[in-house]
Order: sequence, then C-alpha cells, then structure tokens
Amino acid sequence: MADQDSNDEQHLRALFVRALDGDGLAYAAFLKQIARRLRAYLRRRLYGWPDDVEDLVQECLLAMHNQRGSYLRDQSVVAWAQAIARHKLIDLLRAKAAREQLHHPLDDDAEDILLAVDDHEAAARHDVLALLGELPDRHRLPIQHVKLEGLSVAEAARRTGMSESAVKVGVHRGLKALAARCGARRLT
Repeated sequence: MADQDSNDEQHLRALFVRALDGDGLAYAAFLKQIARRLRAYLRRRLYGWPDDVEDLVQECLLAMHNQRGSYLRDQSVVAWAQAIARHKLIDLLRAKAAREQLHHPLDDDAEDILLAVDDHEAAARHDVLALLGELPDRHRLPIQHVKLEGLSVAEAARRTGMSESAVKVGVHRGLKALAARCGARRLT
C-alpha cells in the first residue's frame, strides 16, 4: 500500500510540475486525479453532509489553482492539496456551526483535532506554525489572517490596521521568507 501511495505521489507531483511549467494537458490530468483523491478524503469527513462534498472539492481545486505559486516543487503535492482541503473543511464546519447555531461551536481544541488527522500532519502543522512565528508581525499577521483564517485582504487590513496594499505585500514577502527558511533548513 505504501508503494502505491508513493507511486501516486510521484505521478501526481510530476503532472503538477509539468502543469506549473505550462503543460495544459498535464494540468487537466492532475486536476482530474487530485479531485478524485479530494472527493474520497472529504467524503470520509463529511459523511453527514454528502451534498457539501462536491462543492468543497470545487472550492479546493479553485484554491489550489489560486495558490499554485505557493507550492514548493520538492514537497508532497498530496500533502499540499490535503492541507488546502483541511482548511476549506474547517471553514465549512465553522460556517455550518454559525449558521446552524450548533451547541458546540468549533473552538481551538476542536480545530486541533480536525487538523491532527495523524501524527505526521500534526508535526507538519507545528513546524509551519513555528516557522510562521519567526516572521515579523508585518508578514506573519497577513499570512495568518488571509491564508490560514481565510479573511479577505480588506478584512485583514481592518484587523491589523495595515493598508490593503501592505497586507498583500506582507503575504507575498512572508511566503517568500517562509520558502527561503524551509530551503535553508533542508540544507542544514
């Protein structure tokens, strides 16, 4: 089973890298295959809301398209896609909790449980949060609000007191700094 997962990862990563280099056919094949994986991943987590699965798959694909520039070519494309799916899933569950006024709205502990699907994912989340914590506020806060919490640039600007332009620059420079730090840590 692990060999199959490794082969799938290598195949999907090769397709996505070719897509990033402009190969439209590879991109179409990647989207079709990753959508199938996301659908299975989300069905297991949304068994009580099957009508939401396909909408969420489409939201994930759109987010992956919009965030494709944040993908580091040597990282797992499946883990990257699942991280996006987890964030979209949490957004959906929060929206449902607010809309349906559930008795137990999602709090930080519930979010940690959702994110810690296994120990490896929890360790990766810890590493990302630790790296994020090393950034100055002008970079960390825009990434936290826009990329992790899903706020709009305008909402993040209001929350931080920064201009919208400064929020966009903060996200861009912060992601660039994170990528550089990840690369530097691999070399050590």
